[in-house]
Amino acid sequence: MLLINFASLLDQSWQAVFAQQRTHDRAVEHALSLPLILGRRTISRTICALDRAQQDWSADYKLFSRSSWEASRLFDPVLEEYLSRYERGPIPIALDDSAYAKTGKKIPGTNWHRDPLSPPFHVNLRYGLRFLQASVLFPCHQQGDFAARAVPVRFEQAPVLKKPGKRATEEQRRTYNQLKKQINLSSKAIEQLLGLRLSLDEKQAQRRLLLAVLDGSFCNRTLFKAHWDRVALLARCRKDARLCKPAPAHERRRYDPIVFTPEAVRTDTSIAWQRVRIHYANRRRWIRIKVLEPVLWRRGAGTRPLRLIVIAPQPYQLFKHGRTHYREPAYLLTTDLKTALKHLVQAYFDRWQIEVNHRDEKSLLGVGQAQVWSKRSVPRHPALAVASYSLLLLSALRTFGPGRSEVFDSLPKWRKHAARYSLLDLFTVLRREINETPDLKFSKPNLAKNLVKYAYT
Repeated sequence: MLLINFASLLDQSWQAVFAQQRTHDRAVEHALSLPLILGRRTISRTICALDRAQQDWSADYKLFSRSSWEASRLFDPVLEEYLSRYERGPIPIALDDSAYAKTGKKIPGTNWHRDPLSPPFHVNLRYGLRFLQASVLFPCHQQGDFAARAVPVRFEQAPVLKKPGKRATEEQRRTYNQLKKQINLSSKAIEQLLGLRLSLDEKQAQRRLLLAVLDGSFCNRTLFKAHWDRVALLARCRKDARLCKPAPAHERRRYDPIVFTPEAVRTDTSIAWQRVRIHYANRRRWIRIKVLEPVLWRRGAGTRPLRLIVIAPQPYQLFKHGRTHYREPAYLLTTDLKTALKHLVQAYFDRWQIEVNHRDEKSLLGVGQAQVWSKRSVPRHPALAVASYSLLLLSALRTFGPGRSEVFDSLPKWRKHAARYSLLDLFTVLRREINETPDLKFSKPNLAKNLVKYAYT
């Protein structure tokens, strides 16, 4: 049963994370209840679902504000599972940031952020928290026609440095300009990748390369000029980036004077297209690419040799026998000059799965909805919620595999061809099983009733 496997995974893998057994039990109760409760995912609603509505609630809040535990260690089972399943090749990890709307002006780390849903002709701002997430990409397409599955392994707050006000002194402005170069999203990404590299080394994966798959916002000099040890970057770059070839060995200069752009490489007929076969859009397809190596990005990576990969526009149809449309071409820069092109292109196409994580965490799991103001609680409760979501996905992979089975309810007629289960499918299975097994170790006898009783309180 998914519920028993999920509860056992939480119980066993989090034993070493918490110093006291009672803290461990309380954390497991919260992690097990978060996917089950209805409505907003707040701490008070979790307390009510656990049948503690008439008890002192301070211990549940102190779990996040005072207890000593590291949020990054909650995700250790995911890395261990990936290393045991896939013993060779680079480890693809997708990185992306996401903002969560808040209204309280005294919540630590809140600031104004660009709204990603705003139209391109009018940028809107939204007040809230910003988090940086890393998800390891499970290549489920190796087991059949299933899309890859992104499972989170890090979820850390990435606050924006507060800008001095109008009455700030010149010294304060000078300090802000210096700290702005050190405390930003790119430096937080470097810190997170180095932490993941250290975690992989602790799990006897010293010889395996960590492949960070990034979007265009991380394709900058901060990351590409950083010193990396067994970490490679694969990022989408601008089509007008100024690239060049290395200068000939007999010359003193380092850069060739001839400058070109990725768009010029795509339209250059003298560079032949290659074909690689990857899993994309629920089937294996041939993708046309162009490769140029080594190239230098003078303003971004300096003298570090890079590999440029140009992906041709991909055709698609809105309906059968309809007009064929084409997506925008993609331009990738990577510091990995050894890995096969097929694996790099596949990792780039699999990176989209982290967007599925963002949608599940915001729309379904309610990450960021807890009403906490403590400096330690603000990043900790979302991290525990995402860790619960991550271990739920891992339990589903262990229980059902990558595809749907007879355990799940039948889908509507317009979705009958879905190959894999969604988070809503897992919620349905969990709530059905909690009614069938009320005597679970970490569930209260009235948990199933309380889920409905306190759904809208």
